[in-house]
Amino acid sequence: MSAIVSDICADFLVEVGEILEQLGEQMVLLERMPHDRECLNAVFRGFHTIKGGAGFLDFTTMVTICHAVEDRFDAARTGTAPLDEHAFDAAQQSLDLLIDMLHCISDGLPPQPPPAAVLAALRSGTGSTTPPPAATLDPAIAAFAAGDDDIDDIDFEALLDSLHGAGGIPGETPSVAPPTATAPAAIAPADEVAATAASKSPALAEAAEATVRVDVRRLDALVNLVGELVLARNRMKTIRPRLRDDDLDRAVAALDVATSRLQSAVMSARMQPVGRVFARFPKLARDVARQLQKKVDLEVVGADTELDRNLVEALADPLVHLVRNAIDHGIELPEVRRRAGKPESGRVRLSAQQEGDHVAIEVRDDGAGIDHEAIRGIAIAKGLIDAEAAARLSADECLQLLFLPGFSTRDQVSDLSGRGVGMDVVQSRIRELSGVVQIHSEPGAGSRFAIRVPLTLAILPTLLVEIDDDVYALPMVRVVEVLAYEPGDALWIDGQQVLDLRQQPLPLLGLRDWLGLEPTSLPVSTAVVLQSGESRFCLTVDCVRGREEVVIKALPPTLRGLPGYAGASLVGDGRMALILDVDALLQTGLRGSAPRASAFK
Repeated sequence: MSAIVSDICADFLVEVGEILEQLGEQMVLLERMPHDRECLNAVFRGFHTIKGGAGFLDFTTMVTICHAVEDRFDAARTGTAPLDEHAFDAAQQSLDLLIDMLHCISDGLPPQPPPAAVLAALRSGTGSTTPPPAATLDPAIAAFAAGDDDIDDIDFEALLDSLHGAGGIPGETPSVAPPTATAPAAIAPADEVAATAASKSPALAEAAEATVRVDVRRLDALVNLVGELVLARNRMKTIRPRLRDDDLDRAVAALDVATSRLQSAVMSARMQPVGRVFARFPKLARDVARQLQKKVDLEVVGADTELDRNLVEALADPLVHLVRNAIDHGIELPEVRRRAGKPESGRVRLSAQQEGDHVAIEVRDDGAGIDHEAIRGIAIAKGLIDAEAAARLSADECLQLLFLPGFSTRDQVSDLSGRGVGMDVVQSRIRELSGVVQIHSEPGAGSRFAIRVPLTLAILPTLLVEIDDDVYALPMVRVVEVLAYEPGDALWIDGQQVLDLRQQPLPLLGLRDWLGLEPTSLPVSTAVVLQSGESRFCLTVDCVRGREEVVIKALPPTLRGLPGYAGASLVGDGRMALILDVDALLQTGLRGSAPRASAFK
C-alpha cells in the first residue's frame, strides 16, 4: 500500500468512526420519530458517505452492508416501505457490523462479510435483492449546472455519485461518461460543477478551510513544552521577591500573563466535547433495554461541555458501565413500574457541566434505587466486611461497599452483570484521572452517580503543604477547607482520633505519622479537610504554602508502587513535591499500613 493510500485509509478510519458515532444517536432518534424527514435524510447520508469512501478503498464488505441499509432507508424516503421494528433492528445490527469491520481494518485484518440474515432483513422491505446499476448520465447534473438553487444534501451526494462514482457495488465499476462535444450542452465538466457546488455551499467551503487535522503527538509535545514553561514561570515568580528589581518585576508579570494565555490556548486545542463519548449512549441504552425487555428513555445534557481529549477517551468505559448498570439494576420492568405508579418507560439522564477547573458528570435514573440494607447483607455474605464493622455503617457508607472488588448483587452471570467486576473498576479508573465518584440513592425513587474530574491532567491545581523541609501537593478537587486547631481539641472515639468540626466528627490523620516521622509540639496545628468519596477526614500538616498549578511527572523509582503517591512535580522554588493520592492516604492511614519514610529516603 502506497504512502498516499495509507494516509487516505487512516483519514477514512477516523472519519467513518465519527460518522458511526453520530449514526448510533441519529437512528435511536429516528426510531422514536420515524416520520422525521430531516433525521431520515441524515441517516441515509451517513451510510451513503461511508459507502462512497469504502468503495474507493475497495472495502467491499462495508460497501455491501451500507448499500443494503441505504436501499432500505431509500424505500422509506420514497414511501414504498415505511420503517418498522424489524428494519430498525436490522439497521442497528448493520451499525454494529460496520464498527467491527472498522476495527478489523484498523488491525490490518480482512473484515468478515455481513451475515446473509441481516442483508435479507434489510432487503425484505425494498422488494429487490440486488442494487441497481450505476447510471452514466444523471438529470441532477443538468439541473444543477442550469442554476437550480434548490438542491439539498442528498441531491448533492447524488451529483457527486454521478461525477465520480457512488463507491460501487462489489464486482462492478461504475462508469461515468466523460463530457464530450456530443454530450448534452447542459452537462458541465466535473471541475466546473464542483466549483459551482462550492459557490452554492459557502458554509461547507468555509468549514473545510476553518479546520485542520493535527497529529495528536504534536499537540502532546506542545502541552509538554507549555508545562516546562509553567515550571520556569513559577520559578521566576519565586525568585522575584528576593531580588527586588522593578524591571524584573514588570518582566515577570508580563511573562506570567503571556504564559497563562499560551497555556489556555494550547489546552483549548486539546479540548474535545464530551459529546464525542455521549454520542454512543443512545444506541447503547436502546440495545441494553431491548435485551432486558425494558423501556428506557435516555436524556443527554451538556454534550458540548469540553474536556482534555485524553480524559474524554478515558471516561468512555466507566460511563458505559454506569449507564448499563442504571438500566440493568436501576430501571424496573414495565409492569413493575406500572404497579408502582410510574410511567412504563424509565428515564436515564446523562449530563455534564463545567464547574470552575473541573467537570461534573452525572448518570441519574428514576428506577428502584439501592437498598442499603441489602448491600450490607451481601457484603457480609461475600466476606467483604465483617458483621460488626458493617453494623456501624450509615446508609451512605453502605453504598460505598459497591466499590469493593468482587461485589455483585447478581448470583447469575449474564452478558451484562454478575461477574463481580464493575464498580471497583469504575472507581479505580476515575481515581487514575484524579477524579472522584459518589453515589446517591433513594429506594423507590432512583439513583445518581456523580463523577468529578479536572479539565486536564497535564497541569493540576494543587494545595502545597510542608512537613519539615519537604513539600507535598494535594489535588485541589479534594480540598474542602483549611483550619487551625489546638491539639487538645482532638478526641478519641473507638480507638480513632477525630476532630469535631461543627458537630461532625472527622477522622484525624497526621501526615507526619503516616510518613513515620517524629511528632512536633506546636501550640496550634494546621489541618486540611479532604474529601474521599462520601467521606471526609482531616490531615494535619506542619504548614500550608498555598495553591499552585503543577505539571505532573512520573514518580521517582523508589516510590513507584507504594500506596499514597499519585505523581511528582517541581514547585516554584525548584524543590520536588510529591502529589498525594487522597483515597489511598485515607485507606492506608486508617489501617496503619502506611509506607515508612525510610522506604524512600
